[in-house]
Amino acid sequence: MTPPHAAQAEAGASVLVVDDDPDLLRLLDMRLRSAGYRPVLAASGEQALARLEVARPGAVITDMRMPGIDGQELCERIHARDPSLPVIVLTAHGSIPDAVAAAQRGVFGYLTKPFEASELLALLRRAVDQGATQQSQAGRTGLAGIVTASPLMIALLDEVALVGRSQANVLIQGESGTGKEMLARAVHEASSRRDGPFVAINCAAIPEALLESELFGHVKGAFTGADVARKGLFQTAHGGTVFLDEIGDMPLALQAKLLRVLQEREVRPLGSQQAVAVDVRIVSATHHDLEALIATQGFREDLYYRLNVVNLHIPPLRERREDIAALAQHFVGRLAPKHGRQVVGFAPDAMESLMRFDWPGNVRQLMNVVEQCCALCTTARIPASLVARALRNKPVEILSYADAKDRFERDYLIQLMKITAGQVAEAARLAQRNRTEFYRLLQKHGLSPALFKQPE
Repeated sequence: MTPPHAAQAEAGASVLVVDDDPDLLRLLDMRLRSAGYRPVLAASGEQALARLEVARPGAVITDMRMPGIDGQELCERIHARDPSLPVIVLTAHGSIPDAVAAAQRGVFGYLTKPFEASELLALLRRAVDQGATQQSQAGRTGLAGIVTASPLMIALLDEVALVGRSQANVLIQGESGTGKEMLARAVHEASSRRDGPFVAINCAAIPEALLESELFGHVKGAFTGADVARKGLFQTAHGGTVFLDEIGDMPLALQAKLLRVLQEREVRPLGSQQAVAVDVRIVSATHHDLEALIATQGFREDLYYRLNVVNLHIPPLRERREDIAALAQHFVGRLAPKHGRQVVGFAPDAMESLMRFDWPGNVRQLMNVVEQCCALCTTARIPASLVARALRNKPVEILSYADAKDRFERDYLIQLMKITAGQVAEAARLAQRNRTEFYRLLQKHGLSPALFKQPE
């Protein structure tokens, strides 16, 4: 029997119990009720499928050997219609090959009769918890399909919804791989421009000689190879949003031309004497500290203030660990079909490995790990061994000195604010900095004291 506190935690969960033995069915009914569950009984596979049409349980416990629809076929039908519904198999004919076959059909757990009640209840508790988590994660999406379970990200998306209704330019800051382009799309979708084009360009990925033409277009004959006139991205995005990713890598000469576009709301294609009016909103993003670049004359201060009307900061994945499970399950749903795999999720110890990892490459790295696991997985649930292999194969991220310093500074501020429960004066005292300077540091890293205050 489970401890009282565990039983309370499970109270109310519905469990479908399937067995053609009426005595065992009654025994399981009593044991589950005493543990706080709400058993729904079925004497056959056919009856179980009928029960599933009425309501979704938190988990299924089924016998393997039954007349008509047996446990094997029942498992296959359940997972065809609801891959996240956990199934526990009970059988008097247990063997290692049967257990392997059951795992490949997506069975959560496998017990051989006779079994200990405590063993079944412990397995059931994990199954109900994981099934509930996976089901809730499936619908936890926001603007632009952003999947999150993190209070930090939910607050950020609320802010995006407000910002979207304005026409203000937005600067998104965050580490590489955090999902800055998805957040930019969310700003676009929340705006009155949502029916217009969203045009993205990575300023670091295009050679300097070509970037101006990509942005502003060119006329025929403007340079060698310009055989036809071509619209730039600003003209293409007329009435919509231009997303300038890695704006911190834009050459200084081009920064001056971009500033002129923002001021005059028109572009002049290369080789043309005529300016073309454009109506676009600018959303830009960078993983660099632009204020530090301004100090070293690597970025124009006047352009910075034009772009940074509203500043949004995406926290790294290690600061929103609630999102790891949600995103991992979301990626399984997207990537398993791509590789032709019938994968429904992660084994409990595999998910624990994901949750413990620090994710220096953020969401991009997590997606890469999940894809590798899906490509190699031969069972319904990804085992911990595949997760360990994928994590070992990840190259170590080498940060620049400036990025490493920036990451340390932000982590340090977060720890101080947690320790002081959001009390800025106390945090500044511990850091041996004056309160004004400390507020400036918080603002630089997109941290609000309200996030750390204890609820009343």
